[in-house]
This record gives sequence, structure tokens and C-alpha cells, in this order.
Amino acid sequence: MFGITRAPDFDHPGLIWFNVATPLSLGDLRGRLVILDFWTFCCVNCLHTLPTLRRIEAAHPSEVVVIGVHSPKFAHECAPDALASAILHYDIRHPVIHDPHTVLWEEYCVRAWPSLVFISPDGMVIGQMAGEPNPDLLMRGIGAMLEQFWGEGHLSPAPLLDAPAAVTAAPGALRFPGKIKPCPNAHGGKLWAIADSGHHQIVLVDDAGMEVKRWGSGEAGFRDGGADASFNGPEGLACDHVALYVADTRNHAIRRIDRVTGEVSTLAGVGLRGDILPPGKRVAAGMALASPWDLEVRAGQLYFANAGSHQIGRIDLARGRLQVLAGTGEEGIVDGPGPQALLAQPSGLALAPQGDALYFTDAETSSVRRLSLTDAGRVTTLIGTGLFDYGDADGPCEQASLQHPMGLAALDGRLVVADSYNGALRVIDLAQGIVSTLSPAGTDPPGLAWSEPAGIAADGPDRLLLSDTNNHRIVEIRLDHGSSRTWMG
Repeated sequence: MFGITRAPDFDHPGLIWFNVATPLSLGDLRGRLVILDFWTFCCVNCLHTLPTLRRIEAAHPSEVVVIGVHSPKFAHECAPDALASAILHYDIRHPVIHDPHTVLWEEYCVRAWPSLVFISPDGMVIGQMAGEPNPDLLMRGIGAMLEQFWGEGHLSPAPLLDAPAAVTAAPGALRFPGKIKPCPNAHGGKLWAIADSGHHQIVLVDDAGMEVKRWGSGEAGFRDGGADASFNGPEGLACDHVALYVADTRNHAIRRIDRVTGEVSTLAGVGLRGDILPPGKRVAAGMALASPWDLEVRAGQLYFANAGSHQIGRIDLARGRLQVLAGTGEEGIVDGPGPQALLAQPSGLALAPQGDALYFTDAETSSVRRLSLTDAGRVTTLIGTGLFDYGDADGPCEQASLQHPMGLAALDGRLVVADSYNGALRVIDLAQGIVSTLSPAGTDPPGLAWSEPAGIAADGPDRLLLSDTNNHRIVEIRLDHGSSRTWMG
């Protein structure tokens, strides 16, 4: 909290608004409590704040107005089209101001993502809160503010006059797909599993990209069971002969789909955002997680990227025990023994073919890192240097740069990286320590650039399947032909 001061207006010319028909000014909002949410769509902590804001809006639809102020961290986030996709992907319904030059960020003296600024009904800044809010405490605080404003006669509640002018995604088989992973098939032929995040479903397809089965009701929810089971924004998955494992990201849970019965159960997570995972082996059932984003499974061990607490963990499936392998819970990029290392929003996983290492992308440091599974669990960094260091450079690993990479696949002594915010695929030659960019010569349809690819799967030395997230499709890339085409979507 800080001293009361007149709120700077946000009706600057040139700012782009979303989810309203026309830009708003503080004068338009007089008589209501205004909450400015300073956020950026790369930030998992910002995403954690959205359900709390929606809860406030639902409880006080006429007394409170939430306005998102998008203050980008990465160059890619400055593009209005990228923000429009994020608003759709995360189902943001309140007005959003795109402030790529952080004009409002500076005027409101904001220094961290996310930050909430509270403006009284008479246009005065009455408080600021940095970091993820406690949902229940914030709800009570908002209630107390409104009670005071009612008592003082300052509230003149009314809904916004503008009708939302939100953009909608085109219908299709997929909507903002996340990871794609191979699925063992005892009956012959190849199968692939896709996290269909925007539809809140998991899809199993054959090798021609034809749908075989789909799990999830299609509505966001947290329900175990059969046909009525539900997920909420799943981003990652892994598969073995007995089950599909789902990183049910917005439910902060890891789910299991039985491949024989189709029954969905919960391995870990309670549906609410958890804190930093504690050391030691714990019972997985009922352990609260924080935005698990990807999974890998081998020999009864399920590895997971707990993006929201900047940690990597493992579940022993036979014993139902969960253990942290890397990350203190503090955000950063520091190598060393796993429990002492600092990670930054791990979002993509790939097991080394030999099983001796787990590679992962740390999205917020634009890095690719390695967790040893044999050498005392040490973390080492292949590419990446800091929380605000990113780029688009090939060459030796120590000089190469990425921009918010999200997906990984291991391929014959190489790693293929879904370099999400560069809209590119990068290849790391592990033996030589060299990074190159993969650019197939031919594309179908022509001219459609990859947009925030979030997942990548390798099928032998010459074939890749790329989750082209914002284009709502899976792309097949043939390295032997130098071409790519829409495979599904």
C-alpha cells in the first residue's frame, strides 16, 4: 500500500484495447472500484492470478471493473496478434490494454509481474500488490473496500456500457494444442497423443493424423471418472503401455487415463495452486502442484515439470511417492546439485535415449538444461544465461540464444527445440555443442508461419511432428524431403 494519489488515466492514443468496443477512460469507470492487472502472457504467476480476478468479477459484477494492462517481457509479446491469441488461449474476458512500450507500467510505478493496482471510485490510487495474491485474502479485502465505499456513498455501481468485442478462434479438431507424444501400440501401427489444451481434452490419433479417441467432456473442470471426466487446459502428457498421463495444467494436477477402461483418475494435485514442493519423498495423492506443464515416463517413473514452482519432480508409479529432483522453488538460472539449482518455469521435457538424463526447457530464462539422473542429480545449462536474456542466434551453445522455448525432443544425438516465441525449430548437436535453425524448404499451406510452437515429437531420424499452437494444428516435417505440411487440424 502507498499514499493516495490521483490515478494516471489510461486513455493514451495509440494503445490497443481488447474485449471492449471502444477504449475506456477513468471517467467512464467513475463510481466503481477499478483493479488494474499488470501482466504478461509468458508469466505463469500472471496466469495463476486470472482465476482469482474472474472470481472477483463474478462476485461483484457492477461494483468492480478489472482491466488487464499487458506489459510485455519478450519481444514476441509486443505483437498485438500474439496477445490476441493469448487472450483466447487463457479465456480472458475482461478488457485488456496492450502497452508494449510500458507507458502505463512506468506511470503506475510497477516493478514486477503480476502487480495489481487498486483505484477508488473517485479515481485515486489506493494500493498496489506485487506477486500472486492469496485468493481468499484478496476476496475479503475487496469486500472490505466495497463495504467502506458503500458506507461513504462513493459507489455508483453499473455494468460496463461497452459490449465485449472479443475475437474468437475458428472451429477445428484442435484448439491451442500443447505437447504431442508417441504412444506405444500393442496392436501394431503408430499412435500419438496430443494435449488439446483449448478444448480441455486429450486426443489419441493414428499415424495419418486421424482421430482414434478423445478424453474429456470439453468443458473446463476437475472430475475423475469415465465419459464425464474433465480437464482444464492440459498442456503436457506422456504415455506407456498401460496409461496416458496428463499434465492438467490449470487444475494444477497430474491425471491418469487407463488405456483399457478409459477411466480418469488423479495421481497428484488437488485442483488448486500449490506452494513450493518440499524435499523428501511424499505421498503423491493429495500433494498440491503448481501448473505442471510436461511429463515423461520410463520404467515406472513419471517425471514432471512443475512450472509454477520452478521445480522438476518424479513420481514412482508403483509406490505412489513423489520426490523433487531439481529446483529450490526460487526463480533463476543456477546450476549445481538438483536440490540446490534454480530453475525458471520448466515447460518441456525430453528423456535421453540412454535414460541417464532428463533435458528440459526453462522458458523464462530462454534456456535448455540437463538434469543428470545418474551423477547425483546435477543440473547443467546448455543454452541460456539469465531471466532477461534472449535472442535468435545460432552457433556454439555458449553463444546461441532462444526466446521462451517450450518443447523438446531427443533425436539421434541431437535435441530439437520448439523455440516458441521465435516461431522456429532449433537443433542442438550434443556432441559438437552447436545450435542451428531448422527451416524446411517447402510448406503446405504456403506462407503460414509457425506460431508459438509448444511441442515437438521425433519419429526416427527424418520425421518430426510439431504442435503449431496458435495455428491450431500439428505439422509433419520431413527432414529427408525438406518439407512440412499440416498433418492434423
